[in-house]
Amino acid sequence: MDRTDELKALADVQARLQERFPELDSEVVEAAVRLSHSRLTGRVRDFVPVLVEHAARDRLAFAVRDGDTTGDTPDEVHSGGTAATPSPGGTGSHDRSQG
Repeated sequence: MDRTDELKALADVQARLQERFPELDSEVVEAAVRLSHSRLTGRVRDFVPVLVEHAARDRLAFAVRDGDTTGDTPDEVHSGGTAATPSPGGTGSHDRSQG
C-alpha cells in the first residue's frame, strides 16, 4: 500500500467512525484516528488502516462510555496528554481484544 492509498483509507476510516459515533465532534474522531495512526510506524503498511480503525474505535467507545466527548482517552487520561499528541510509552488500545 502506498502513502496515497493509506491516506485515502484513513479518510474512509474516519468517515466510518464519525457515522458510528455521531455524538462525538468530528475533531475528536479525527484526533483518535491521527493518534492511532501515529503509533504504527512499521515498514509493512498493508494493515495499517484496519489497525487504526480498531484502535480509534476503542478510544472513541471509551470516550462515549464514560460520557467524555472532549477527546481524552485512556492514554491521555493517564498521561495528561491531549488526543492529538501521543503520550510517550503509553499503551495502544489496539492491544485489547474485541468482543
